[in-house]
Amino acid sequence: MKHKPRRSAGKPPVRPGSPGRSDTAEALCDAALRLLRAGQLTQAEETCRRALTLDAASVDALQAMGRVCLALKRCDDAIEWFARAIRQDVAVPESFVGLAQALQQAGRRDEAIKAYDRALQLQPDAAESWDALSELLQLTGRHAEAALACDRLLQLKPDRAAAWFRLGEVLEAQGRRDEAALAFEQVLELRPDDVDAANKAGAVHFDAGRYGEAIARFGQSLRQQPDQAGVLCLKGISLRRLRRYDEAQPLGQRAHLLAPHDPDIANSYGCILQNLGRHDEAVTVFDKAIAIRPQTADFHNHRGTSLAELHRFDEAFASFDRAIALRPDFADAHWNAALFRLLTGDFARGWAAREWGRKCRAVGFVERSFDVPMWLGDAPLQGRTILLHSDEGLGDTIQFARYATMVAARGARVLLEVDAVLQPLLSGIDGVAQCLVRGLDAMPAIDAHCPLSSLPLAFATSLDTIPAAPNYLPQPPAERRAVWQQRLGAPSRLRVGLVWSGNPAHLNDHNRSVPLAVLAPLLDLDVQFVSLQKGVRPADAAVLADRSDILDLTADIRDFVDTAALIDNLDLVLTVDTSVAHLAGALGKPTWIMLPYTPDYRWLLDRDDSPWYPSVRLFRQDARRNYADVVARMREALATHAMSFARIEAPVRL
Repeated sequence: MKHKPRRSAGKPPVRPGSPGRSDTAEALCDAALRLLRAGQLTQAEETCRRALTLDAASVDALQAMGRVCLALKRCDDAIEWFARAIRQDVAVPESFVGLAQALQQAGRRDEAIKAYDRALQLQPDAAESWDALSELLQLTGRHAEAALACDRLLQLKPDRAAAWFRLGEVLEAQGRRDEAALAFEQVLELRPDDVDAANKAGAVHFDAGRYGEAIARFGQSLRQQPDQAGVLCLKGISLRRLRRYDEAQPLGQRAHLLAPHDPDIANSYGCILQNLGRHDEAVTVFDKAIAIRPQTADFHNHRGTSLAELHRFDEAFASFDRAIALRPDFADAHWNAALFRLLTGDFARGWAAREWGRKCRAVGFVERSFDVPMWLGDAPLQGRTILLHSDEGLGDTIQFARYATMVAARGARVLLEVDAVLQPLLSGIDGVAQCLVRGLDAMPAIDAHCPLSSLPLAFATSLDTIPAAPNYLPQPPAERRAVWQQRLGAPSRLRVGLVWSGNPAHLNDHNRSVPLAVLAPLLDLDVQFVSLQKGVRPADAAVLADRSDILDLTADIRDFVDTAALIDNLDLVLTVDTSVAHLAGALGKPTWIMLPYTPDYRWLLDRDDSPWYPSVRLFRQDARRNYADVVARMREALATHAMSFARIEAPVRL
């Protein structure tokens, strides 16, 4: 049967036998809706009943009664009235909208969605129905469908900020962060003062690791509402992730003052203080977080790190142990404890626990998988082929490559796999049958493998058994050494190589690197300084350009073999803790290393020599953590060394 469309304008038809009756029912419907809008629900219901008495088949009256029941929270009655309206005329979209609203009020969301679908089939351009449907789809977790509904709504109403906001939320729920960010940004185009949208945009950027954008949006929100503790905290974390610790500190402090009983905000502030080297204050803040929520392993782990930086090691290990007791698989706590155990000379426990670093995202191990077993000293190697593969930084690779000779001594055929820049340097180590470039050279058949940094564990290395040959790297080729000898010219005074900074991406770079200007007190000595510094930072480049007393030939350095050949022509290398320190030490060149108060584990504590490198001398910060003091001590030692240095010239034949 074909259904006639709902009457919307013009003179209403008169039902046979009842002249004027529908006009009276229609007037009562209008009156009922006015009463409903005025909140006079009892009177509205009574008026609807009078209308239905006059015309029981009136779709308008049935819909009006449904709306009144909705307002009275009688959702079952409302469902029935809208259903009756639909039975009278299935082509009226408003009846399906009312039914959807009643079903939603009754908690029958899936049925409500179907009702909205039917309404939109009848009236595809009904923006309010698309709005309601998108909200309902979002509530039921049907985010992909909700996004489509939002898209359709925004085609109809592109300036509707609330729809853009909902679109951002459902895209975020699907993990579509870039698109979600664009949606929230569109809200801000329409409503620049929308705090919720700014916070949402900031949070999406934060989760995606776009910390600069997150900082901008959190700042936009805080300009409207300055005392949002959570937003201050997130902005502070964003700045911390960018290593802008000085800017992060007041934000973290403000957040903590506004929400002193929030342990997560306290913990975040403690981490900022930790990054600033203010470890006494950090411990106090971590103690507050622990007092509020003592069962959170992260708080104990962070507290342990600051205690260790203060050299309160017994307390630090107790904190790490507590973190691990709360969360036995807490890789970060195992890793941190391992590093400080190694630093304090506890190799027996340190090497084994250090393997937990392979499960820490922030550590950056290069993980490989093979179809052969990992060797940790627990199986014979005679007649077998083993792959030793680099898994950390360049300096680590140089340090642990020494173990290849020991593995070969067990009867194994040793393959060494390293980064391309190190392959020419390390290919000549005793015992290495073949040196491969990771990611480039094809992998031969192997029987076992071992990451380079696991070899100290495999050999149960103790302080007394460190393989510390005076020099274990092969001497650079004679032709390379000759090239650098020619570039340097005839020697006339002590030649000292300089390295003042490492990789800026290193997590501890702010503690181990120094500006070149800090070394200025050394430069007036009667010494020929030679830069070994690759990747000079802009501020240092300006200083270097003004120092004619530093010979800079680094533009001609092509690889580590060139660096080794240049070092071979020097008398001494003076460096911070970076790969050049390992290179010079492994070549047996006298090397002085500047170290922070709490150095990397391999340099140990309270000694000026290194059991790993016999030619190395260590210059450490004291508890004041001041490199100026280190440079002053180094200057005194270098002055003495330069004065006692004498070149022996070849005799001249007459």
